[in-house]
Amino acid sequence: MRSNILISMKKKEIVIKMNEETNFNEIVESLDKKLPELKKLYAQEKNPIRITGKLLNEEEAQEISNLIKQKLDVNIQFDNVNQLGLYGIKKVYEQDLENSETYFFKGGIRSGQKIETEGSIVVLGDINSGGEVIAGGNIVVLGVLRGLAHAGAKGNKKAIIASHKIESVQLRIANVLKEIEKEEIEEIKQFASLKEEEIILE
Repeated sequence: MRSNILISMKKKEIVIKMNEETNFNEIVESLDKKLPELKKLYAQEKNPIRITGKLLNEEEAQEISNLIKQKLDVNIQFDNVNQLGLYGIKKVYEQDLENSETYFFKGGIRSGQKIETEGSIVVLGDINSGGEVIAGGNIVVLGVLRGLAHAGAKGNKKAIIASHKIESVQLRIANVLKEIEKEEIEEIKQFASLKEEEIILE
């Protein structure tokens, strides 16, 4: 039987992975029981805590955060909060980007559909497998990115790709291509940028 909560130590953080199939109340109950274990681990490392796995709304994320902070004074980051990862949008504005016109596409992009724009684009839905978006600027997807995305198509290496969740097998920024392995797709990723000629997912 799969655990409701898994706690693991990574290089620079402690990761709490929530079972996506478990209801929220059971998640809270399991986390409460594991707080002594978490407190012991945190006392040794003093690293931030990242919470991943189950999709949460803002109220649920706040409840989880409050529960942990009753025991620990720690920085908590959530990978999967249902609000177009404000994380992704925040990262866009933290970048030193050139201003560009933004095109808003209402709805999802279907398989076989291709959208091209000179500036940046915000897709108000999913980009499905077989769909393609090409932008001279940034690409922001309010849903799930499963299709192909090419940001900075005219060579802008400062362009970024942000999505509620990236599940695409291939991304391109400027002239740099990234093939995404299955293991990377299974992890929650919301942001792609170019660093030293390599596309980095976060």
